[in-house]
Amino acid sequence: MRVFCLALTACLVLSKPAAACTVALLLLMDVSQSVDAGEYRLQTEGLARALEDGEIRDTMIRGEIALAVMQWSGRGAQSLSIPWRQMRSAADLDAFAADVRTMQRAFLMSNTALGDAITAGLARLRDAPRCGRQVIDVSGDGPENAGGAPLTARHRAERAGVTINGLAVESLGLSITNYFRSTVVTRGGFVVTARGYRDYARAIREKIARETAQIMF
Repeated sequence: MRVFCLALTACLVLSKPAAACTVALLLLMDVSQSVDAGEYRLQTEGLARALEDGEIRDTMIRGEIALAVMQWSGRGAQSLSIPWRQMRSAADLDAFAADVRTMQRAFLMSNTALGDAITAGLARLRDAPRCGRQVIDVSGDGPENAGGAPLTARHRAERAGVTINGLAVESLGLSITNYFRSTVVTRGGFVVTARGYRDYARAIREKIARETAQIMF
């Protein structure tokens, strides 16, 4: 009986999928027409600085987290600007942050198709490394004015077991934080608010820190 139990345990261990990667984190960056050139650069610089934060770097390396960046705007306007990579060392994070800083804007003068962006993000997750969890991280400063309904895309994410978190940029006099809570983020997800694009660096750092803390603990 003892031999059988040991053999069964060994089979279970061998059959369990390796999950060195704790999470695949897809960062969706808003480049719709409400975002000017300076605000775009505040987003890229803020994200790069977050990836250079010591606490975030340590957690990402321990979890071998996979990252990718997708820019989004109107209908049919979604671009995977930085493909999937796993963060296994400080050099990996340095290279990713450098690519974020030099990333060219993908779209100009286009509408806000937030539901289409989430749908495109779900498709991009199919190409992600095998990880314990899948998270879409959406930033934006306004509600959708084109494309499919974000609520429909959110339900699709929940059925697929994907978490959506939000970074709401309050810059247009609208209650984007409440909109994200009610329409965009999934059950168990959260929203971090940036008080304008100059607050984006703090907000994205806080959001990624919370996401990686959830991942590890």
